[in-house]
Amino acid sequence: MKLHVIGCHGPYPVAGGATSGYLLEHEGRALLMDCGAGVMGRLMRLWDPAALEGVLLSHLHFDHASDLLVMRYYLEIVGKTLPVYVPAEDESPFRALLSAPAFDVRPYPEKLSILGLQVTTLPVRHPVPCRALRLTDGEKTLVFTGDTNTCPGLAAFARDADALLSDAAFLEAEWTEQKPHLSASGAAELAREAGAKALYLTHLPVRHEPESLLREARKIFPQAQAVHPGMVIAL
Repeated sequence: MKLHVIGCHGPYPVAGGATSGYLLEHEGRALLMDCGAGVMGRLMRLWDPAALEGVLLSHLHFDHASDLLVMRYYLEIVGKTLPVYVPAEDESPFRALLSAPAFDVRPYPEKLSILGLQVTTLPVRHPVPCRALRLTDGEKTLVFTGDTNTCPGLAAFARDADALLSDAAFLEAEWTEQKPHLSASGAAELAREAGAKALYLTHLPVRHEPESLLREARKIFPQAQAVHPGMVIAL
């Protein structure tokens, strides 16, 4: 597996950047996890969107899904329909906007096989329905937390992940249990409890330099890294 970081900021991008979007490549095939603001144009540099085998949306907040609205035009022009997986219980107006010939919107099944990978999901704690994703080829495992604060069962879900891509939207001084995201140190605690082999901080806030988040995470999980657009994580 090879994970291309297309965008990693939230809830809005840096100048010229993008919010949540990750291209997962496996054995010459690819899927997209999240498709936030700015992702479509950057994706076009890496992969033909019409050649994707599906889109896995952690949830339907705009910074994770809005560029599907412009991807739609491209897919309709080339005559392609993509499966798009979403949390089953989300009936928001944005889900209705995805009702177009370009998209086959499906609720996550209990188990999903795509790209030769087995995908399982876990409901996590966010203001709207959201899923953490666990993807494995039987040898290597990637876990993406989606957007979440502390969540029962998340460490067990991420157990022994080769790569844990975790929400890390706050410094510890500004984080509370009522926030919609983890802090960088909370992400590190999650990685340590899960026994993850590697931690990658994402959903990075534009108001902070990544290094400040990374310093806090590395006090708990020394091998933590902060992702950046263009980064490639090989599993």
